[in-house]
Amino acid sequence: MPPYALHTTAGSEVFKDAPVPRHVTMSANNRFSPKVSLPPPFQMHLSRSCTKEMSDNLNQTVEKPNITPPASYTYKMDEVQNRIKEILNKHNNGIWISKLPHLYKELYKEELNQGILQQFEHWPHICTVEKPCSGGQDLLLYPAKRKQLLRSELNAEKVPPSPLPAPKQIPLLKGCPAVMPGDFKEKVAELLVKYSSGLWASALPKAFEDTYKVKFPEDALKNLASLSDVCTVDYISGNPQKAILYAKLPLPTEKIQKDAGQAHGDYDIKSMIEQEYLQIEENIAKIVDTYIENVTVPPLVIPTEASPSVLVVELSNTNEVVIRYVGKDYSVAQELMEDEMKEYYSKNPEVTPVQAVHVGQLLAVNAEEDAWLRAQIISTEENKIKVCYVDYGFSENVEKSKAYKLNPKFCSLSFQATKCKLAGLEVLSDDPGLVKVVESLTCGKIFAVEILEKADIPLVVLYDTSGEDDININATCLKAICDKSLEVHLQVDAMYTNVRVTNICSDGTLYCQVPCKGLNKLNDLLRKIEDYFHCKHMTSEYFVSLPFCGKICLFHCKGKWHRVEIANVHSSRALDVQFLDSGTVASVKVSELREIPPRFLQEMIVIPPQAIKCCLADLPQSIGMWTPDAVLWLRDSVLNCSDCSIKVTKVDETRGIAHVYLFTPKNFPDPHRSINRQITNADLWKHQKDVFLSAISVGASSPNSKSGNTPILGNTGENFRKSLTDVFRKSVVDHTRSFSMEELPPPIHLSKPGEHMDVYVPVACHPGYFVIQPWQEIHKLEVLMEEMILYYSVSEERHIAVEKDQVYAAKVENKWHRVLLKGILTNGLVSVYELDYGKHELVNIRKVQPLVDMFRKLPFQAVTAQLAGVKCNQWSEEASMVFRNHVEKKPLVALVQTVIENANPWDRKVVVYLVDTSLPDTDIWIHDFMSEYLVELSKVN
Repeated sequence: MPPYALHTTAGSEVFKDAPVPRHVTMSANNRFSPKVSLPPPFQMHLSRSCTKEMSDNLNQTVEKPNITPPASYTYKMDEVQNRIKEILNKHNNGIWISKLPHLYKELYKEELNQGILQQFEHWPHICTVEKPCSGGQDLLLYPAKRKQLLRSELNAEKVPPSPLPAPKQIPLLKGCPAVMPGDFKEKVAELLVKYSSGLWASALPKAFEDTYKVKFPEDALKNLASLSDVCTVDYISGNPQKAILYAKLPLPTEKIQKDAGQAHGDYDIKSMIEQEYLQIEENIAKIVDTYIENVTVPPLVIPTEASPSVLVVELSNTNEVVIRYVGKDYSVAQELMEDEMKEYYSKNPEVTPVQAVHVGQLLAVNAEEDAWLRAQIISTEENKIKVCYVDYGFSENVEKSKAYKLNPKFCSLSFQATKCKLAGLEVLSDDPGLVKVVESLTCGKIFAVEILEKADIPLVVLYDTSGEDDININATCLKAICDKSLEVHLQVDAMYTNVRVTNICSDGTLYCQVPCKGLNKLNDLLRKIEDYFHCKHMTSEYFVSLPFCGKICLFHCKGKWHRVEIANVHSSRALDVQFLDSGTVASVKVSELREIPPRFLQEMIVIPPQAIKCCLADLPQSIGMWTPDAVLWLRDSVLNCSDCSIKVTKVDETRGIAHVYLFTPKNFPDPHRSINRQITNADLWKHQKDVFLSAISVGASSPNSKSGNTPILGNTGENFRKSLTDVFRKSVVDHTRSFSMEELPPPIHLSKPGEHMDVYVPVACHPGYFVIQPWQEIHKLEVLMEEMILYYSVSEERHIAVEKDQVYAAKVENKWHRVLLKGILTNGLVSVYELDYGKHELVNIRKVQPLVDMFRKLPFQAVTAQLAGVKCNQWSEEASMVFRNHVEKKPLVALVQTVIENANPWDRKVVVYLVDTSLPDTDIWIHDFMSEYLVELSKVN
């Protein structure tokens, strides 16, 4: 497999065996390399007018370029010949020529060009070709028995002819006439003319009989010298019958030689060798021409890393966004190639501009600031040609004097400009407003890309990772084109009635729905979808098969359909969704989501979210963290009440939140009887020691998001169909009892001293302290994590009194973990130890819940470990970093030296040797590596 790839080929056929030189890779982090952007002359050249031409031309097939034969061709042919020699030396008894390509590919991982198979007869110094007497099209190859004679050696290497034996009676072939001795030589000479590459003497009888239908003289092969007057005999070995017969070509001075009596074979052989050399040169020239005509630029290979970086170049629609990958095998390799092109074309006086050009031809163009770039001809005029720069994706008119033939050595790197499709925007891909928004947000910038589907045009999600939080570009663009006429714009000092409070967070934040045109249209569409699904049988086409962050789909709960946006994908089974029109966030199963029917999709996604984020205005500053009692009182008072009223006092555009006075129907519009005044009751704000209300929250909109500040109640799935108000009223303080050690999971099985075990290292501090997980149990842990996400997202909230050194479930970032509570801080945080991953974390005490029995079956997976075979009292930060780089987040093999047991499963410890077996030829013992490192470090110090 060549190291580079692309969608465009140069030539109508694939020249599979053309060697592809790999550029030197560079060990640098190139994600935000300063050189990956367009060269200065092209930064302002991304003309909108040429976008479609550029996009169309990226998918064209390049016609056969008129390219000069590569200078390195002879070297490559020598390499092929040497490989053929190696193969034949292993098969002294011969090998069928039809089997050779397969064997060649197995040994050298390259295709053998079919054209080379025709040249074996001209390589007597490499191999011996024999046509079997049994007939057929296949030929046999043997190792060369004798070096091909050079012209200067011919006279010295002559084989003296033997005297011609007395002629014998030639028996008749049954049913065929006999051949006379005189006729025999003439017929042999006539026959050999057909074999310009010579004929094995052993094959002469059958060829003779097949051609002339007469019996071949039995003793003719015993003395080949008798045929020297009509053919040239080339003896291959000491065996006089192992020879090749060549026809004697007519000589230009034949008549003069006859008259002079010089009927010797010297000139015949020299002339024959000269003809052979000329024929070989002609064949090589033909192969070179074929090679040039069939040069194929390798297809662009999509990076294998999880989140590669791309530079967005151009787009005509969101289904064909032109990008360039950033990295050592992509942008860095291109920079190296362009430096080589500049060196080659600037300092090579023999290279001249092209004369004849045609559409599709590949060229090297001398662009501005003396840059040399690869280009493909789009159209031609008298003195100008229009080209598309295949590594940058845009077009330009250039003078013919600046266009040169592209040397084949610059065809080994894939064309770097390629296309991608932005997921979630397909239905509006050609919308001018959307294209304009995507252009303004992406062109000329570098993004991390999540590749959802690898195809000729891959389906991707772009993320801006330059800030504190990762921004989902696809989702941002979709929100930007929402129908502005359907948005709700709250006005300061305005009163709004018939307001529905849809969600109340544990920090007192409210989400409300205000009657408006957008809400009416949304409800109408959802009713149509309900009728559509009711009338049409629900088929598998409406199940969500490819979930990704930012995707908008449907979720059914409480007897109706809701719009949801996927906020975080935990696994193939579980994910977090945000209800766009109520503000709630919950973890649900992928199987519970449905695609929006195509006929409603475009109308549905342009309706802005109908949930408005609010907070109660003018609360006393003495109120700090919201207490569980205050949150529950607020939920009981207004949640899901459809006829509340609000008065807006302030709109904070930067935070996207409105400060409001909230009224229930019977208290409107008296400010003194508003919810804002009633909630200030002192009894609601009395904090109970170590008792807090748990909140289920979801972070930002991408898997890599660092934010976790969206505190939303999640109560979906089957339990979601219950009334939210009823659920909250059932929430009571549950002082969880302390669990005894008998109720903990059994200790995880560890190998005995002297035995091996496969492990994974999730955390490594230094050789004296790291954590291992048994590899064979990891899949069980992944299933458990999924089940915990789904369970705690739909379970009822509980007030819990937490205690040190007890086991709980805690939400860390976006996942629920089994944890040991290590300490309680005064600022509402607790210190926990992840019992399955070995990490220490600080989490809000509100995110701690009891660990139910169903999650106490699987043994805790994290086991503390120490590296055996190396001693050091104090590990430096530098040594610790070296150790981490070699073992952390890697699967390894552990050889157990000692197991230190303890009553608490989290206090067990093992001393192990670690072995990295990822290399094919050698195993790396980590303790040996660290010992050598310490020795070298001591020498430096």
